[in-house]
Amino acid sequence: MKKYLIIAGGLSFVFALSSCKKWVDYNPHQDFVVTAQDYLKSESDYRTMEISVYTPLQWLNQVVPIGDIASDNAVSGGESASDVLSLQQIDDFTLTPVNSTLSDIWQSAYEGINRANYMTQYKDANLTGTKVDFAGKDAMYGEVYFLRAYYYFTLVKMFGDVPFFADKRLSLTDSRSLKRTAKATVYKQIELDLTNAIAALPIMQQQKGRITKFAAKALLGKVFLYQNKYDAAAPVLQDIINSNLYSLVPNFGSMFLFSGENGNESVFEIQYSNTSPYYNWGGATRGQGNYAVQQCGVRGLNGSGSMPYAAGWSTNLPSKNLAAAYQPGDTRKDVTVLDIAAYKANNPAFNITYQDAPYKNTGLYNQKYLPKKGETSGQVELNYDNNQRIIRYADVLLMAAEAYAKSTSADNTKAQGYLNAVRSRAFGDNAHNNTATGSALFDAIIDERRLELAMEGDRFFDLVRTGKAAAALGASFKAGKHELFPIPQSEIDISGLTQNTGY
Repeated sequence: MKKYLIIAGGLSFVFALSSCKKWVDYNPHQDFVVTAQDYLKSESDYRTMEISVYTPLQWLNQVVPIGDIASDNAVSGGESASDVLSLQQIDDFTLTPVNSTLSDIWQSAYEGINRANYMTQYKDANLTGTKVDFAGKDAMYGEVYFLRAYYYFTLVKMFGDVPFFADKRLSLTDSRSLKRTAKATVYKQIELDLTNAIAALPIMQQQKGRITKFAAKALLGKVFLYQNKYDAAAPVLQDIINSNLYSLVPNFGSMFLFSGENGNESVFEIQYSNTSPYYNWGGATRGQGNYAVQQCGVRGLNGSGSMPYAAGWSTNLPSKNLAAAYQPGDTRKDVTVLDIAAYKANNPAFNITYQDAPYKNTGLYNQKYLPKKGETSGQVELNYDNNQRIIRYADVLLMAAEAYAKSTSADNTKAQGYLNAVRSRAFGDNAHNNTATGSALFDAIIDERRLELAMEGDRFFDLVRTGKAAAALGASFKAGKHELFPIPQSEIDISGLTQNTGY
């Protein structure tokens, strides 16, 4: 993982025999240096495999832009209506089952699940039946359980009912007979994995970027909210708050800088790196760098002196609707939304030139992840090292506020307190505190999530899970259809899976 925990490449296990070899005493070592039977024989083997379970997290970076592009927060942008067509379809709700971005997410998540399952399959004994024990093994498996839960959660929130397997690594034969499993059943496994992770994980990790006990609690709290299990979510999220390990950083913008990564507000970040420069355009999301950063940069941007920004592709553009949602004095607006024309006018010494986004131009850019000079290497577009902030402490506070507002015995005082902690940081005072109760308080919390977490990938999924999507997204959003994305056609062709309604 990034800078602190280097991601190992995918591990391959070759089982097929050469077509001409039919002898019963065939030894695969004649053809292969390493076979499955040679692996998982030492602590080093297990730990190397564990790092490989982290790797597909990096490949899921398009989930974040999708969460805003599919919502009222952002538009797809780009060079034309056919530029990154997969994102244009998501923005316009003209989706079909043939969508390269969705297929990539599906494949990446299941690759992560397969790797996690391989480890859990051989947790107590390796392929030769030998048990390999070492200090910290249970805690290491806590990370594996979290990762499997995260991969399944990504699939369920995007696709609903999905193929489910947790006992072993999927084989080619298995893939031809898969069926979709009810999401309620998948959620049970997610909850079980996170509960097991919480029991095994340490409160803190020596290596930044590794999963902790409270990262697992935060994800479990979010999983409960997605199922409207407010009574279950509240105490789990309260545990994180009571730990006093996290805090809201005083300067909202600082946590999105390189120096602010894995800081006091970070609960879970996906780590990226440019330590091994990547050049493969055929696998844009498969390097160690964050491909999503290049997408949202200002097209054709140039500037002199200390102008910090680098050029990009004008994709994932904040909407004017989002910009207008911020009240005067809200410091989050300028950190979230960059008005490039205003920035140029206010910085004449930089001699800035740029090209307006050719398609769906809003004049606004994603400031939280805007590409910056010096933060990439090699094939510069593919190697930005910006971490994706997946769960921040502010998110925990707002989830706790929501849980208390919607619990069977609602606690308006706690809900208001956690909501207003976030608002006080945003405005630098208590004059903007919210005193609403009941449904008005719940609505205020969801609105606050939009402002606080804008361009971090939560908005669309928040609208869907709270039943607010149809009202917020207009006529192009079809209720009963667009809450979920289509199952990739390639998976239907291979496994005969049923398709989501309307596709």
